[in-house]
Amino acid sequence: MKRALAMVTTALFVGIIATAAGAAEVRVLNWQGYGTDEPWALELFEAKTGYKVVHDNFNSEQEMLTKLRTSPGAYDVVLINSAFTGQAAEEGLIQAIDPSTISNFDDLDANLRSNPAFLRDGKLYGVAWTWGVTSIGYNEDKIPDPGTSISILWDPAYAGKVALRDDAVEAVSIAALATGQDMNDPADLDVIRDKLRALKSQIKTFWSSEDEWNKEFSAGTFDVAIYWSGSASRSKKAYGLPVGFLIPDEGAIAWLDGLSIATGAPNPDGAAKFIDFMVSPEHYVRWDNDVGAPASANLVATGQLPADAFNRKVLGDPKATANLQFMAPLPDERREAFLELWEETKTYYAD
Repeated sequence: MKRALAMVTTALFVGIIATAAGAAEVRVLNWQGYGTDEPWALELFEAKTGYKVVHDNFNSEQEMLTKLRTSPGAYDVVLINSAFTGQAAEEGLIQAIDPSTISNFDDLDANLRSNPAFLRDGKLYGVAWTWGVTSIGYNEDKIPDPGTSISILWDPAYAGKVALRDDAVEAVSIAALATGQDMNDPADLDVIRDKLRALKSQIKTFWSSEDEWNKEFSAGTFDVAIYWSGSASRSKKAYGLPVGFLIPDEGAIAWLDGLSIATGAPNPDGAAKFIDFMVSPEHYVRWDNDVGAPASANLVATGQLPADAFNRKVLGDPKATANLQFMAPLPDERREAFLELWEETKTYYAD
């Protein structure tokens, strides 16, 4: 009897220890190198809360969704682009968040924190974290005056010196902007097909990651390329590259990333604390100043940046951002149509 009781007591003790160990961690699913895994930030968060942060990474939104589907209870916090937040909520992959658990919530830009993509049945499923623009990066040393038009991509002066990311939605969106269409629901895909085909003589290469972009840019492979605003800031600040960033008169692709809490999160309290820390000026200002970051949804954080900071000087200009189109959820059939068009276009480039 005593032995049985001792075994039960030991089992309970082990269970308590295991639970405590689990609770002492916050498990985060995110792109590698995207803000949440800065070593100094993790050290500061652990010192403030006692929670150790453990990361897992994905390389695409589809991989992120697959990991949430196949590993329930494995993650606490997940980075989700707003275009995918509704799908994740509908599938039951993320849980509603109580805004009162996020002390910095009221400092977030009202339009971003209340973006319809983050809301479902009146409940909040994503906390606006960062936003930015997919537009045009260029070599300032070789192009001192890039102009103000997206037509720079088609300019014969840069034939064989243009790079695109190999992404169907992005390519179609750029061509939609260039032809005056809604990038999320273009009216005429034939016009977009023709516009993309007209880039054949322009394109030198395709890129797939920030690191690859920086290496090819440094090697002089291209002078003009589609790029992300946060990455452009980082390329210039952290690596000293002569990267200019153009937001054309025709507009650019805007995106909004949010932080969500996974359904079945082992540590929902730690998840809320981590999200709150990530959206705080304490984290963001150092991230942007030391490394380079996308724009913050936190207006207080943006206001604490230096006056010449990229995210105040470039993205803070109302004229430059007036014609932005934000990414929206795409129906499967439209996404498939974009993919088919892009694959046809790449075949045309290769001929």
